[in-house]
Amino acid sequence: MVIVESPAKARKIADYLGSRYIVESSRGHIRDLPRGAADVPAKYKGEAWARLGVDVDNSFEPLYIVTPDKKSTVTELKEALKEVDELYLATDGDREGEAIAWHLLETLKPKVPVRRMVFHEITESAIQAAAANPRDLDQDLVDAQETRRILDRLYGYEVSPVLWKKVMPKLSAGRVQSVATRVIVERERERMAFVSAGYWGIDAVLRSLKEQDSANTPTFTARLVEIDGARVASGRDFDSLGQVKTEGVRRLDEGDARRLAEALADRDFTVSSVEEKPYTRKPYPPFMTSTLQQEGGRKLRFSAERTMRTAQRLYENGYITYMRTDSTTLSETAINAARTQARDLYGAENVAEKPRQYTRKVKNAQEAHEAIRPAGETFRTPGQVAGELSGDEFRVYELIWQRTIASQMRDARGTTMTVRIAASAATGEECTFSASGRTITFPGFLRAYVETVDEEAGGQADDAESRLPRLESGERVAPDELDPSGHSTNPPARYTEASLVKTLEERGIGRPSTYASIINTIQERGYVWKKGSALVPSWIAFAVIGLMEQHFGRLVDYDFTAALEDELDGIAAGNTQRETWLSHFYFGANGNGNGNGNGANGTAGHDDGVEASMSNLGGLKKLVGDKLEGIDAREVNSLRMFADSQGRDVVVRVGRYGPYLERIVSEDGEDKSQRANLPDDLPPDELDLDLAEQLFATPQEGRSLGTDPESGHEVLAKEGRFGPYVTEVLPEGDKSKPRTGSLFASMTLSEITLEDALKLLSLPRVVGTDPESGVEITAQNGRYGPYIKKDKDSRSLDSEEKLFTVTLEEAQRIFAQPKQRGRAAAKPPLKELGTDPASGQPMVVKDGRFGPYVTDGTGVNASLRKGDDVETLTDERASELLAEKRSKDGVKPGAKKAPAKKAPAKKTTGTKTTGTKTTAKKSTAKSGRGTPTS
Repeated sequence: MVIVESPAKARKIADYLGSRYIVESSRGHIRDLPRGAADVPAKYKGEAWARLGVDVDNSFEPLYIVTPDKKSTVTELKEALKEVDELYLATDGDREGEAIAWHLLETLKPKVPVRRMVFHEITESAIQAAAANPRDLDQDLVDAQETRRILDRLYGYEVSPVLWKKVMPKLSAGRVQSVATRVIVERERERMAFVSAGYWGIDAVLRSLKEQDSANTPTFTARLVEIDGARVASGRDFDSLGQVKTEGVRRLDEGDARRLAEALADRDFTVSSVEEKPYTRKPYPPFMTSTLQQEGGRKLRFSAERTMRTAQRLYENGYITYMRTDSTTLSETAINAARTQARDLYGAENVAEKPRQYTRKVKNAQEAHEAIRPAGETFRTPGQVAGELSGDEFRVYELIWQRTIASQMRDARGTTMTVRIAASAATGEECTFSASGRTITFPGFLRAYVETVDEEAGGQADDAESRLPRLESGERVAPDELDPSGHSTNPPARYTEASLVKTLEERGIGRPSTYASIINTIQERGYVWKKGSALVPSWIAFAVIGLMEQHFGRLVDYDFTAALEDELDGIAAGNTQRETWLSHFYFGANGNGNGNGNGANGTAGHDDGVEASMSNLGGLKKLVGDKLEGIDAREVNSLRMFADSQGRDVVVRVGRYGPYLERIVSEDGEDKSQRANLPDDLPPDELDLDLAEQLFATPQEGRSLGTDPESGHEVLAKEGRFGPYVTEVLPEGDKSKPRTGSLFASMTLSEITLEDALKLLSLPRVVGTDPESGVEITAQNGRYGPYIKKDKDSRSLDSEEKLFTVTLEEAQRIFAQPKQRGRAAAKPPLKELGTDPASGQPMVVKDGRFGPYVTDGTGVNASLRKGDDVETLTDERASELLAEKRSKDGVKPGAKKAPAKKAPAKKTTGTKTTGTKTTAKKSTAKSGRGTPTS
């Protein structure tokens, strides 16, 4: 019997192994630490360490339980084991896969011989080779994964409760997620502190005077770079506070630029120098996990999670090699396949003379897999798989194929030219203009692949050309245009998923194989939200990171976190003893204080490493315990922004119900707190004094509209969590519930009148009594719009105004009509978009019960997220939302989503894969063993 993680892999592998093998699926991990107190077995509930799921006083022994959703899977696997004479554990060949294999071994307790089967691509030759050459379980890899899991549990379960007590409930801290959040918060701080600087320049459109026919003479653009030998200031000459940081540069303002442009009109322009240099660009290495995520984000506009999810499907179905790897190395077979295909498709002249091998020293390198490449001894071109793959899968496969082929092709070659042009202004100033160009003379690998330029880098694409006419020193050129242009410096760009992955990898933080889940986690926790493709930190993130930096600075230190990875790698290599290392990290140098530290006083790792560092702090447990009482929750949750015109501090406070603005104002000699709600979709760097004053001008206690003449109660218009509404103020001591009413879509808080408010508070309105049944008919405004109600029967009204005008006769006629069982007539879309590349269907944005959503008409509807705006929503973002929704619902691209079942089905009949035979078999599992499911 062969056990793999997924049903899709099981089916594919069974096709290659034949009838002698039974292929089963564990459907991922079958065991883990308890997720909560309810999962802890009864006999351990009284233990002090039970909440951690790790016995810290007994060699950090983890408490593993079979997760509730995998109990039926375990039962099936045990039953299947009774029919076989040997067990091959064929989970993925990395640490996580090794750990899954070990958990299977520990849980199933097989009585037959057990071997480890490892492969990095799902092709017939690879699978048969792996089956013929099994190995033993690598306990060092298991220890490395287990230590990492225990460390993350100790970190999260010790630090997260601090956030619950000092910031707000349900927050979490994590070894890598907290540091990743800090990276994003620090960038936003830079943007908030940034002061833009303005500067001017002159752009000239020039043409050569060689040609007599000026109409056909090519023009080129040059910019002013020097005046009287002093360099003209550009963006790089200013610091983040808007001050000139470079000595000797000349900063032009608008008046200078316009005056100089006029003084240069009709003057002679002469080429003072021409410099040509050869240009060479080497091809990129094949993809590894991090670079695939980055290029998937840049070129395809995919999230890291979407890229990895798609690559996972491609791997499981035999199209690419294993997609979690830090290696850029290609096997000899792959190199030969790439060179052969490059020669066939692009010609021998574009193939490198010698095979190219890419090696790089990767910090915290994962096990030495191959790079990500097309599977097999010969590669299938995108055209050959076009009939089998579509949407996301085709686009990612094409990207991997292009990158792999290009890696074995020749360098791109060309020339770069820099031209300097001199001109004397009428004012006597000597001006120098500069123009540069690039010409590709031999594209080489660029025929197959061009990497996308980072948006924030502002660089030039490798295949971009900007040709200059053939110019010579001393040659005269004439200005067609002299354009004074104003510029301003920009704050550093926010991180995108691609640039965050790049930064984390460069700093050695975390593992590339976990970046997608980390980025997903910090969004789900509310620390980060997306504005377009940019990652924006929330105010909660500012409070959490501020607390961590002030009180647990070591735990979010970049170098410390990177060194942690190094030491975990030492455990994987068998150079460091796990229990000793964990004891130092958790308890400090003196162990746990009861003589059962298991070598806590020994030495492991380097003196300047994580272990020594945490030992000096007394260990994680002592660090958290000592710091907790000293943390001032109000201080942590108070973020000073700026002072107002009267010198009063404007502060953002993070409360249990969300962030708000606050300042202390003096009224009648008394200091009072003035507060204002902060919009959920306001990026922190966009909060300035003008906006703060606008928000303070809308009182939190609401705008008084006057007094209800009937009840004598004051009526207020307020902004609430679920939108604007009106309410009445009851006398002190009155315990009854105040009347409230949501504003109609046509109403605004600033313009609503007392008359409007009283009409809203009059709802529900009694329309009259039905003469036939004697039942009262009322008009009400509900969650899904206006309607009339008679006992348990209700009918929608076509407008909100009808709530006040519908008569008893009209209501009777409406109730006399058959009730519509289907949906009402569809509303027109809010916005029409392009075609979804995954399904091939046009996308539109519609208005639903719970807000706007995007759909491609196949039954997959994806709600817009915080930060998504209907007007600015792009095709790429809409496609990403749909892809995430399909993955969550298990729907294949282009397939119609099945309608939800109203009643649970009876026991399903699954299928069991036994080599090449497929037989029906009853099963209580979600799907048949060894069969592919979405």
